[in-house]
Amino acid sequence: MPSFNREVWKAVENRRSMYRIGSKIPFTDEEITKIVSHCLQYAPSPNNCQSARVVILFRDQHKKFWDLVKEVLRPSLSDERFERLRGKVDAQFASGYGTILFFEDKETVERLQKENPLYSGRYTLWSNQSSGMLQYSVWMSFEANGLGASLQHYHPPIEDRVRAEWHIPAKWEFMSQMPFGSVLAPPDEKTFLPIRQRLWVYK
Repeated sequence: MPSFNREVWKAVENRRSMYRIGSKIPFTDEEITKIVSHCLQYAPSPNNCQSARVVILFRDQHKKFWDLVKEVLRPSLSDERFERLRGKVDAQFASGYGTILFFEDKETVERLQKENPLYSGRYTLWSNQSSGMLQYSVWMSFEANGLGASLQHYHPPIEDRVRAEWHIPAKWEFMSQMPFGSVLAPPDEKTFLPIRQRLWVYK
C-alpha cells in the first residue's frame, strides 16, 4: 500500500505568520516573480475566470508602500498609538525584502454575475475564496523555499494613495498585503483546539 507524501504536509505545518523578517534573501527578483506567477496561473477561480490580480513591490518600492501606510494613518492616531504602529510596521513589515499586493478584478466578477444570474449573489463570495486560495498558495510556496511572510490588511484607508502611486485600476478590489523576506526569528508557539471539536467523520 503506498504511503502518503508528506512534503506538502510539512509546508502546511510550517506556514506561519513570520513577524521578524529581513531583507537579505537567496533569490533574485525574477525568481520571486516566477514563484508568484506560478501560483497566480494555477490558483482556482470561479468558472476559471482568473479574476486575481497581483502587484509585487521589491526593495525601494516595498519600503515606499510601508512609508505610505504610516503617512496615511498618522493623522488618525494619537502620538502613542502612532509610535506603536510605526514600531510594528518598521520591525515586522518594512524590514523585509518585498510586499505582494493582492487584488480581485471586479469587472470580471460582474461579468460572471450577468452571465449567470441564478448565482449572481454568490460570485463575490467565490471570488473572495479564490483570492484566499491564491494568497495561501503563495504563502506556502514562500515557506517551502525558506522565506517568511505574513498577511496584512491596512486598507481601505490607504487605497486611494496606493491606486495613485502604482496606477492600480479602479475595478481592482484590494484584498490584502503580504510582506516577505528572510526569517530572522521563529514564530511564537501555536496552540490548537482538539481536532474532534472541528472535524466530524461519518462512514
